[in-house]
Amino acid sequence: MKQYNLAETFIILLLIGIMSMVSNTLSSSVGILEGIPGLLILVAIAMAGILMGKYMPGNIPAVAYVVTLGCILTYPGFPGSDIINLYMKKVGFVSLCTVILAYAGVSIGKDMDAFKHTGWRIIVLSCIIFVGTYLGSAVIAQFVLKAIGQI
Repeated sequence: MKQYNLAETFIILLLIGIMSMVSNTLSSSVGILEGIPGLLILVAIAMAGILMGKYMPGNIPAVAYVVTLGCILTYPGFPGSDIINLYMKKVGFVSLCTVILAYAGVSIGKDMDAFKHTGWRIIVLSCIIFVGTYLGSAVIAQFVLKAIGQI
């Protein structure tokens, strides 16, 4: 397994946070200063999850720790969750996705030769996965919204 420097990881998380802050400001009515606390909380949760993934026993991926920490810290009734949720409401999900998808695009772009060798099947498979995910999400949303009386 490749060793990585935690300082570099933190710097990368901060850079992604800065790019997300710009995207958040451009995509919503939230001012740049209002979004900073929420983005710093996200960076802190991500860094804590990465540290836990590296040092906790059990070889559990860091992403599992990040998701678990995020869920626990924002759960209603958890001490401080009201404050965290207040700041997190000012960070748009789409602004985070923009940065992540841009990074994914650059990552795929640099491996274009490998992408060419996968052939047309990967495009068909991707389309089927996108359509299936969309339809699955729509069905679940329809069921939940009907169950809670919103539609």
